Amino acid sequence: MLRAAQVDVLVVVAYGLILPAAVLGIPARGCLNIHASLLPRWRGAAPIQRALLAGDPVTGVTIMRMEAGLDTGPMLLSRSIPIDTRDNAKSLHDKLAALGALLIEESLQALRLGALPEVAQPLEGVSYAAKIDKAEALIQWGRHAEEISRQVRAFNPWPMAETRFEGIQLRIWEAEPIDSPDVSGFRPPGSVLTATGEGIDVVCGTGVLRILKLQLAGRKPLPAREFLRGQRLDGTRFSNP
Repeated sequence: MLRAAQVDVLVVVAYGLILPAAVLGIPARGCLNIHASLLPRWRGAAPIQRALLAGDPVTGVTIMRMEAGLDTGPMLLSRSIPIDTRDNAKSLHDKLAALGALLIEESLQALRLGALPEVAQPLEGVSYAAKIDKAEALIQWGRHAEEISRQVRAFNPWPMAETRFEGIQLRIWEAEPIDSPDVSGFRPPGSVLTATGEGIDVVCGTGVLRILKLQLAGRKPLPAREFLRGQRLDGTRFSNP
């Protein structure tokens, strides 16, 4: 069908599979991929989530020519954007989607004029963004508060970071590490230090995480202030699933 359509350029975004060589050779001007990272960092299926989990300060979009390898082809255009400390996977996706639309339009116009040089990807700095496994969203309170905060952001809106409250699934929608005296040696990880309208402060392996928005199984997500109207958390300890 593609061959019969006499395709000039094939554009792929978030496809998730490697196109076979038989398909790559059909378009007269090749196949282009709108990839949501600054290659060669985060080749693969989940570049947005992996960038957030790693605490990368910047990310971006790369327009690359597809070849047989996994996101290994030469680069045509790239542009970076900062990652805000409140960005989650959805907000960052939306920013990159808008940037990708601008870059592919610019790329196609330049390609038509024959004014789009290709640059091979550097051999150094390669990293792989493996597909997200739901098990990665299970909060381990023994980790650093900053790591858990990044986990919450990376897995919003899917699969959502979660813990257990009295044996019930508790999803964390928004959270942030806060400046606090180190209490990890006095209270076990997962212990609720304080629960106020400002947030629910939880002891981590290192540091304290303030939960700002959360959701009990079967209920809607709520800001901490509203959640606490129906739940008492003083002295509670969240557990690993």
